[in-house]
Amino acid sequence: MTVRPELSVGAVVVHDGSLLLVRRGHGPAAGEWSVPGGRVEWGEMLAEAVVREVAEETGLECVCGELLGWVEIIQSDHHFVVLDFVATVLEHGEPVAGDDAAEVRWVPVDSVLELNLVDGLAEFLHEHGILDAFT
Repeated sequence: MTVRPELSVGAVVVHDGSLLLVRRGHGPAAGEWSVPGGRVEWGEMLAEAVVREVAEETGLECVCGELLGWVEIIQSDHHFVVLDFVATVLEHGEPVAGDDAAEVRWVPVDSVLELNLVDGLAEFLHEHGILDAFT
């Protein structure tokens, strides 16, 4: 069996000083907070994957914007290449957890570091100007 990296997308959605975050319900990052996102499906454009993942995990409709950056997650049982895009919600509302999300909410940017974030997210958000500082 040949194991290959999997392509994934993430959506960095900031609205009124809050960041849209999802607490993963299962998988490698179960219980940890991350931006909405997931695997790109066969034949799916990257922007379509971003819009679909946000809708599936949060119930919110969005528009995919520019590529913010990318990360690689390599562990013993998986290798993900994640392209993170800026996204804008069409109508601001309360998100509803769906798909593989255990919980979803708008988190004030200055409170993001109080959560149990997936490895590297704080650094990524700081590097790309979303968070002022991280510890």
